[in-house]
This record gives sequence, C-alpha cells and structure tokens, in this order.
Amino acid sequence: MSKARLKSLQEEAQAAVKKAREIAEKAQAEGREMTADEGGEYQTAMTKGGELLEQIKAVKRDLEVLEKADEMAAAIGLPSDDPVHDTIARMRAKSLGLQIVDSPQFKAAMAPFKGGHVPERSAFSTAPIDVKGLFVGGGTGGDSSAGAFVVPEQTGIVEMLGRKELKIRDLISLRRTASDTVEYVAQTSHTNAAAPVPEATTSASPTSNPETGAVVLPTGGGYKPEGSWAFERKTAVVKTIAEWVPATKRALADVAALEGLINDELRADIAEAEEGQVLNGDGSGENLTGINNWSGVQTQTYATDLITTVRKAITKARTIGRVAPNAIVVNPIVAEAIDLLKDAENRFYYGGPFAFGPRTMWGLPVVESETQPVPTALVGDFSKAVLWDREQTTVTVTDSHADFFIRNMVAILAEERVAFAVTRPTAFVKVATNLT
Repeated sequence: MSKARLKSLQEEAQAAVKKAREIAEKAQAEGREMTADEGGEYQTAMTKGGELLEQIKAVKRDLEVLEKADEMAAAIGLPSDDPVHDTIARMRAKSLGLQIVDSPQFKAAMAPFKGGHVPERSAFSTAPIDVKGLFVGGGTGGDSSAGAFVVPEQTGIVEMLGRKELKIRDLISLRRTASDTVEYVAQTSHTNAAAPVPEATTSASPTSNPETGAVVLPTGGGYKPEGSWAFERKTAVVKTIAEWVPATKRALADVAALEGLINDELRADIAEAEEGQVLNGDGSGENLTGINNWSGVQTQTYATDLITTVRKAITKARTIGRVAPNAIVVNPIVAEAIDLLKDAENRFYYGGPFAFGPRTMWGLPVVESETQPVPTALVGDFSKAVLWDREQTTVTVTDSHADFFIRNMVAILAEERVAFAVTRPTAFVKVATNLT
C-alpha cells in the first residue's frame, strides 16, 4: 500500500462528500426539501464517501505498520544491507505482478523453461494463484485481503414488478363534489308530439266530452300538440378506496427514496382499484356499480364475426342509446384478435405488424384495458359515465396505529373518496366476442 494509493483514495472521498454537500446546499439555498432524485444522489455520494473512508483507514494502518517496522530495524542498528530492510522494501513495493511471479504456482510453471524464456508456440498455464493483500493471514475473502476493498456499487435502481396501463379515467367524465351524496336527474321517458300546425280558422273554445270528461278541441282551432317528458332524481353515494402498508422509521430514514417510492406505489394501487370499480364493481357493500354491471346497459350477441358484431353494437348505441359512441374498450387478448383479423386472401385487415397510427374499428378508437373482462368488448359514449372526486388520492403517515409508536414503525395510508354513476345506461353496449 503506497502513499500514492492513500492520496488517490482521499481525493475520491473528498469529491464524493463535496458532491453530497453541493446537493444539500442547493436545496437549502432554494428554500425547499431535496427531491427524490436529489435525495438518492445525496445518499449515494455519502455512502461512497463512507466506504472510501474505511479504505483510507485501512491503508493508513498498513503504512503505519511498515513505518514502525522500518523504524524498529533502524533503532536496533541493523545495517542497511540487512535482509530485514529488503523484506520491508519488498512488502512496501510489492504489486500484483510481483505477487504472481513470486508465487510457487508461477515458478512451477516456469521450471521447464531454462533461462526464463517461454517459446512462442509453447503452451503455458499455471495452477490457480492465490493473490493476497499486505497481510496474508486473513485469506482472499477476509477483511485483511484485497476483498475488503471491493465494495458493491449502489446504483439507485429499484425495479418494480410492473403495472397495468390505466386508460378508463381518461375516457369517462370527471367532476368534483364537496358532498357525500351526489344527485343527478335522468330522463325516463320522452314523447315527441311535434307536428305541423295549420292556422286557426275558428275562435270556438274547447268543449268537454260528457261521457268521458275528456277535453275536445274544436276543428280548425290551431291548437299545438303537447309533448310529454318524465324525469327521475337519482343519487350516487361517495365510497372510499384505500390501502395501507407498514414501514419502519429506520428504513424511511436510511433510504431517502423509499418513502416517495411507497407513496407512488400506493397511489398506483388506488388507481388500479378505481379502474376495476368503474368497469366491474358489483355494487355490493362499499363497492361502486361499474359499467359492465349497471342496470340498463345494452348487450349485443355474437353475429358472424367480430367486425360485424361490433358494428351492430354501434348501431344500438346510436339508435337506442341516442349517442355517438367514442370508444371500444377491450382486453389485450381481444385487441390481439382484432390485430390478427385477415380477409379471404390472408391479408391483415388493419395493416399488419408494420402499420402505424392508433388502432381503430369503424372509426372508433380501440382502447386496451386489462381490467375489461376477456369475453366482452364495451362500446359506448364514455362521457355518460361520471366519476365525482370527493377527495382525490392522498397519502398520510402515522405511528398511532396499534403499538407502532413503541416499535418505531409507521403506517403509510393512501385513500380516495369517489362517487360513480352511469347517467345514461343505454349509451353502452356489452359486445360478445366469441373469445375465451
């Protein structure tokens, strides 16, 4: 271990600590806390600095031992040509190459070659050579070997398992509410009596049928036809979607990015649960009633092929639901079936594997959602499904759960409060795809 090595380690450690200090000072100067990325970089730099410090201490100990041995040799009056001085000098200068050529394995491999010259075409190999550090007693894997200075690199990468791509919130109508119950009005019937009306030719007043009591309008009276509308007041109740996980205070303190990671993952869990409720909630207990389970949603049985069936569903949405459908929601398995559809000449309907642009069918975007059940597609005007946010997703941390306070643990809770309703059920059509 040389003084040059010590200087190199010191410079590396100083650079690491300087980087950490600059990150912290920048956040402090801007009057804010460090971001998750800054926290990760800060922690990495400080960890590297600590590891280098341990290496510096080890190098210093080695140099002190050599210096003391040198001083002792000089103090007892050993002449400069004494082998002890040579041993100390060899230990001080001994490099990886010197350890190899001095090893019994290397010398045994060189023995057949007189004069130390190995012919160009001769096979040359050695038995495994145990290369040790300055203090050989610890072995190659111990703290006194070179292995003590090989430390894992902290990359800062945290690879999660992956998540569903969420699409449904982007399709439906989103509103805010400050109440726990949302009311809306839905029309239940509509009689259109509009018709051309001639000018009045008489001033006679209406009469009453003596038998039925019905009003009888005089001929030529110019009376306008009366239409009929009926409405119903409906309610949607706010429900809570929540999840919590435990964590130790030490873990949150030691890993700067951990709390942010947990927060993001909890929020994503809530979003996944919300999409599941909007599409498939069964309405029982605290569940929302999703589109696929909403009373009054239309259905379309399988007819000839997938393309024909979807077109018939679009017709139902237009003629019965009285809407212009804006999307077809399918599971990725159904989307794959659409992509692989071919005509009688074995040509892909949708351009094949090299087609560019969004996938559409009959002019409507085909939206993939893993939450949509595989056997059916969902065609409709998704603006007729409304989600009211009472409380958007929030994350809170507390140690007041159970005995967490005395155990230095915290509960991290994410929750949202929402209400949901399909304001016009006939705007949606569940389509049988004949797939399993």
